[in-house]
Amino acid sequence: MTIRWGIVSAGKICSDFVNAVNSYPNKGDQEIVAVAARDKKKADEFAKIHNIKKTFGSYEEMAKSGGIDVVYIGALNPYHYVLAQLYLSNGKHVLCEKPLCMNTQQAESLIELAKKKKLFLMEAVWSRFSPAYIEMEKQIANGEIGEVKFLEANLGFFSESDRVNKKEYGGSAVLDVGVYVLQLAQFIFKEQPIKIDIVGNVNEDGVDYTETIILEYNGGKRAVLNTHTQLQLINKATVYGTKSRITLKPPFHFPHKIICSDGLVKEFKLHQSKIPYNFENSAGLVYEAMEVARCIREGLTESPRMTLAESLSLAILETTVREKLGVRFNCDIY
Repeated sequence: MTIRWGIVSAGKICSDFVNAVNSYPNKGDQEIVAVAARDKKKADEFAKIHNIKKTFGSYEEMAKSGGIDVVYIGALNPYHYVLAQLYLSNGKHVLCEKPLCMNTQQAESLIELAKKKKLFLMEAVWSRFSPAYIEMEKQIANGEIGEVKFLEANLGFFSESDRVNKKEYGGSAVLDVGVYVLQLAQFIFKEQPIKIDIVGNVNEDGVDYTETIILEYNGGKRAVLNTHTQLQLINKATVYGTKSRITLKPPFHFPHKIICSDGLVKEFKLHQSKIPYNFENSAGLVYEAMEVARCIREGLTESPRMTLAESLSLAILETTVREKLGVRFNCDIY
């Protein structure tokens, strides 16, 4: 069974996703067959670079077309909800870039629609499918660092992009990079925090550009998470247990090296591509595509490694952070 992908938008992250899948030698029976953009010329240029057969000048046209099983949505944040709705409503499975939606209410609505349609939906938290994350999870499960008590994670980049800094484009540190630190805490502790403390700053456009998030869990467990969109941080994460620790080396949101519980460095090499990537370690995007294809073939409507319940939990945390900092979008209800 060939899994046929449609690509929604022709921007940088979509280019990296297609490049990662097309250049991976062991991708199995899946093919990228179409791309849609609001500007047909951009879709045509994208298709020429990536050798995609079919192009569409509107998202609606591709949604209503046949021959596509699943779409990857890489449009700007404010369009995730409406585009995912569009494709689910037209019978397509959906892999949507993070954040899944702009707020909790949208995430609840989208998840409800996917369940009603009995279609696959996943937030593209590619970190979960990293070989380094899988190795870390194995070492923790084996008790190699003892009981996990503390997590420290930093993720910050300097960006002048309107996508990050302007409210009309869905800019927000917690939505752009904060999702990665929050999902890591979720992945490590596997429970809801009992207390959330936040300190942050907001720019002149009303968009958060940095925050320190402290999550408290039962049993004295804690996560200290730092985000920034105006400073380059050392983007690593360390999980501390009662016996030892594990460090995900930069970039921790998709690392290719970890310092194991015994202090040794383990490397996970990524495959090569002839086409340059726009973002660091983007070759790793193929692993989430592999998971989506596996789930669809097995008749699953969500991934056990990135469940819909976890995406809803992330949306709640992201919305809580924004509420505490006074960052509001037009789509917000609170």
